[in-house]
Amino acid sequence: MPVTDIWIYLLEGPLVWLTLTILAYLVGDALFKASGRKATVNPVLIAIILLSGLLLATDTPYGTYFEGAQFVHFLLGPATVSLALPLYWNRRHILRTALPMVAALLAGSLVSMLTALGVGWLLGLQGVSLLSLGPKAATSPIAIGVAEKIGAAPSLTAALVILTGILGAVIVTPLYDALGVKDYRARGFATGVSASGIGTARALQVHPTAGAFAGIGMGMNAVFTALAAPYIIGWLFP
Repeated sequence: MPVTDIWIYLLEGPLVWLTLTILAYLVGDALFKASGRKATVNPVLIAIILLSGLLLATDTPYGTYFEGAQFVHFLLGPATVSLALPLYWNRRHILRTALPMVAALLAGSLVSMLTALGVGWLLGLQGVSLLSLGPKAATSPIAIGVAEKIGAAPSLTAALVILTGILGAVIVTPLYDALGVKDYRARGFATGVSASGIGTARALQVHPTAGAFAGIGMGMNAVFTALAAPYIIGWLFP
């Protein structure tokens, strides 16, 4: 049997795509460490580029790839539940700074939703494409659930969540430095609210306090988005 036929046969197996997904991330993580942990060398972005290139080169449908990737997707559920852990571990910090954190959460989450929808509307987006922008700042499982509830496209929303997280992870550190924000609690919380899981991972790499508060921000934003987004989007687009 020719090598190309063997390769095509292997690519049809779900476990192959699961393995390739993990390998792509490991390559991205290795490049990230080799760069001195520069934010611009984001392992998730590198993995996406590698896998997208492979899918295009082999003319593999996304559905075939997802048969393997769904095992990773399944873990999003437990990962969402685990958001309760940083909230519990840092409950004293939350109670001591409850008022400013709630104010920051409301401002960050509402601004994220309203500006995304406003810019999309100004650029001429309509219907499902426009609605999919609303929950993009929440972590993927919550955003996908909200997208399903409001009649948006869950796959598009998931892609926007990833893009938002990657962009946030790349720009947050230089942005905070330029703005003179030195408190790691504020830096972390803002990152968690605006850049979900990928941004939180970046915050953990920068400083443990920033990572802890990013986890708090991500968890609180997930809860707020799940409760508020359907009503806000339903009010704006009845």
